[in-house]
Amino acid sequence: MHLEYITLGAYFIILLALGAGFARLTNNMSDFVRGGGKGTWWLVGSSIVMAGISAFTFTGNGSAAFEGGPTFLIIYVANCTAYFIGWLFLAAWFRQTRAYTHADLLRARFGTAVEQFSAYTGLVLGPLGASIQLWALAMFASAVFDFPLGTTIIVIGSVVLIYSTVGGRWAVMATDFVQGIIMMVITTVVAILAWQHIGGFGNFFSNFSDPRFADDFRLVKEPGQFDNDRFTLKWIIVIFFMVIYHQISLISASRYLAAKDGREAKRASLLACILMAVGSAIWFFPPMVARFMYGDEILAQGMENPAESAYAYIAIKLLPNGLLGILIAAMFAATMSSMDTGLNQQVGIIVRNIIPRLRSGLGLDPEMSNRTQMWICYISTVALGIFVIVGALLFALQREIILFDAYLIISSMVGIPIGLPMLMGLWIKRIPFWSYFVIFGACMIPSLISFYDGYFNDNPWTIQHRAMWIFITGVAATIACVPMWKWAGKKQREHIDEFFETMKTPVDFEAEIGEGTDRAQAKLIGTSATILGASMFLLLLIPNPLVDRMWIFAVAGSVTIVGVLLAIYGRPVKLLHPEEGESKN
Repeated sequence: MHLEYITLGAYFIILLALGAGFARLTNNMSDFVRGGGKGTWWLVGSSIVMAGISAFTFTGNGSAAFEGGPTFLIIYVANCTAYFIGWLFLAAWFRQTRAYTHADLLRARFGTAVEQFSAYTGLVLGPLGASIQLWALAMFASAVFDFPLGTTIIVIGSVVLIYSTVGGRWAVMATDFVQGIIMMVITTVVAILAWQHIGGFGNFFSNFSDPRFADDFRLVKEPGQFDNDRFTLKWIIVIFFMVIYHQISLISASRYLAAKDGREAKRASLLACILMAVGSAIWFFPPMVARFMYGDEILAQGMENPAESAYAYIAIKLLPNGLLGILIAAMFAATMSSMDTGLNQQVGIIVRNIIPRLRSGLGLDPEMSNRTQMWICYISTVALGIFVIVGALLFALQREIILFDAYLIISSMVGIPIGLPMLMGLWIKRIPFWSYFVIFGACMIPSLISFYDGYFNDNPWTIQHRAMWIFITGVAATIACVPMWKWAGKKQREHIDEFFETMKTPVDFEAEIGEGTDRAQAKLIGTSATILGASMFLLLLIPNPLVDRMWIFAVAGSVTIVGVLLAIYGRPVKLLHPEEGESKN
């Protein structure tokens, strides 16, 4: 395990160096919270994918693949469908709002009251969710890889905190890209090794008809076959719409705000669609192979939820010596990329949407100097990062995780009602500002009833049952709000008209933003990826059979090639006429 520590240490050092390298591109609040609106499609697209996955992808969803086969992939079908819609037009709309944060979007569509409600709600739920993600990752690393729990929390949290503070949104996107390369390469190797181990797709699919697995691996399960009627036809339909509605509403717009313009945002969404589709195939094939080949061994482990270790179990079995550390880094990267994005977005909301309103309420000028804004960005990032780390440590110390249960209840019962008005407000123009609270209130009715039934009548609702009734009441409330448009004042109508007109107006990058940093982005990230890939070649010094050495060479070579290509693209372009300047970037 000492080798894994060395690998992770080198990996973390490169992430910190990458954050420091991008600090020079962060000169104001816009740079810190949305990369100045200068992100290239490949940088934004990879960051979208990495922000959308975490260690839960390999633990919780890996467990679903192990237990119930491919049914749960409907989640990823919905994600890919939403990204495809983004490529068609929606990503461009989101970028063209010219917003800095998603709270800006809500103010533009629904007014200041909704902006503030969303800002403070996110300020509570966001860091709490990040604490739980960090704690869950450390718990998994402790149980499977025998890492010290508290130390893992502090180290991972500190690394994310440092590069997010130093480099802001630029560092977040850059580290997401580098971490994405590592994750895609190493998980592809695990999938290929699993394919070889089971003897090809023919042998793999033959297990679907094996009496030991046939019922569990049917695409549509019978009611009562799994807890909470998971994987039934009703579950499939509701989960698909629940996932896709979240992806095509205003709540998800912030992922595209860093793109240069609508065209780059659309390309980023297409890249996210492709990466998510490919990832879905390679991430969840190994846990299913693990069920067929090592099912009894995995379930016989002393863990509370042994199925969650299915991915790690088969990877440990198959990976050559030296690559396990890379896999651990990839699993850490998945959670770190979710944490850093959430941290950066919350900081943006504090600086952009909360503090100016507080200053205005105190009779102060809501406008702040660039220096003041940057200091608030730094201080807020540190404060939120410490909160996340301390929260994760507190989770690790207690045995009865009441707060964890409370968070899951709040996120499932309040998260969907919060998001549905954002969906309706994007797709239906003729509803007034206050319709947000009407739709939210209507959606909360089935949520509260389900809470009462579950905790007082011992009659818990399934997530699909709750979501279905939330959708029904939310749609009914939206229909009721449409006729109320005639009572919306002239000023409010003009405000809403302006929002939709702006959203449909293409961004003129040169006029609105100025000079791009495409080559600087490519140079910094390419250099970091090249160094990381080159350092992986040192793993060839570890004693291994020739075939295993070839796998190590393939992993190191793949990362290095991507880095070299980006570094070459990032080289300054010499001008033909020296008198016009020495170079341009």
